[in-house]
Amino acid sequence: MEVLSKAQSEGKVGEMQLGEIAIATDLNISTCHHILLTLMNRGYVAQHSRGRAYFLGTKIHELSSNRARQFSLAESAMPELRQLNMVTVENVHLAVLQGNDLVILAQLDSPQVVRVNLGSINLTNSAHATAIGKSILAWLPDIEIERIFNQIGLRRYTPATIVDFGEFKENLRLVRRFGYAIDHEEFVVGVASLGTAIRDQAGTVLGSVSCTLPESRADTEHFDVVKKAV
Repeated sequence: MEVLSKAQSEGKVGEMQLGEIAIATDLNISTCHHILLTLMNRGYVAQHSRGRAYFLGTKIHELSSNRARQFSLAESAMPELRQLNMVTVENVHLAVLQGNDLVILAQLDSPQVVRVNLGSINLTNSAHATAIGKSILAWLPDIEIERIFNQIGLRRYTPATIVDFGEFKENLRLVRRFGYAIDHEEFVVGVASLGTAIRDQAGTVLGSVSCTLPESRADTEHFDVVKKAV
């Protein structure tokens, strides 16, 4: 794929024969052909019916387009994320859902001495246990929510994690009702977070933003400040 992409970036047609790809990648013809067939089956590479030349498939263009939108979202949101960080003096996160995975696009740390550090924690399958994840999931169709959790399940991270699917759907209903999601120690013991969805002008959910703070600071007064700011 890198070879085909390079051909396009250099202003060439972006099509290559099997022999050319094999030479460029230093693979034998048989191995190269097998890899190309796999990539074709997955939509990353396509082949002309005439000439049998290979070129980049639609899947690559979709991934490229999605990545560009994510960079644009992070860049556009950054002034507001900094403002939120300053007002709440808590950690701020910006996230999107890629397939089944929760992906953090931007993070600003709290300036306070006592703060949450999630640097070494994998957030990939944590959408159901985090405010930033639930803020996105709440607006997906029920069939899509069921598909996601049929594949990854509802992993228990702490005693407070919701692992019953019926209870989880009711929690998402409350997110839709109030416009924000809350996580009190559902993902990490001693950590609370509050998040909400980010939408475009048509109302489509693009991602979500959240504040994360120690549970010891999540008292009614401060949490209300965080909620209004988010």
